[in-house]
Amino acid sequence: MAYSYYGKVLIPFEELKEKIERYIDYYNNERIKQKLAGMSPVKYRTLASQLAA
Repeated sequence: MAYSYYGKVLIPFEELKEKIERYIDYYNNERIKQKLAGMSPVKYRTLASQLAA
């Protein structure tokens, strides 16, 4: 069975799963947001929780 991701056919399913997991990791840990003071979402949440403690 073939799966597609952004218009590309990926075989096998494990390859698709790996690409999605890498994107989720990038989205949460590396992507910088201006609204979050130039930090990634995970960094921002970590800093906010440290300040609240």
